[in-house]
Amino acid sequence: MDPEAARTARESLDLVFHMSNILETGLDRHTLSILISLCEIGLNPESLAAVLKELHKESQASCSSTSPA
Repeated sequence: MDPEAARTARESLDLVFHMSNILETGLDRHTLSILISLCEIGLNPESLAAVLKELHKESQASCSSTSPA
């Protein structure tokens, strides 16, 4: 990747990460980078969002079932 393309990609990821923080998604830069890559190869963004929501729900349920009452 040439330096200009790398700079543009980094700036784009910074912008997406900033928007993610404003929306309080809880996603880190690495996860966002993977999601962007998946969208770029043609995966449906709405399907990815649905999978993330389901994984988040399962994670919350798992945490609440293992925490002491």
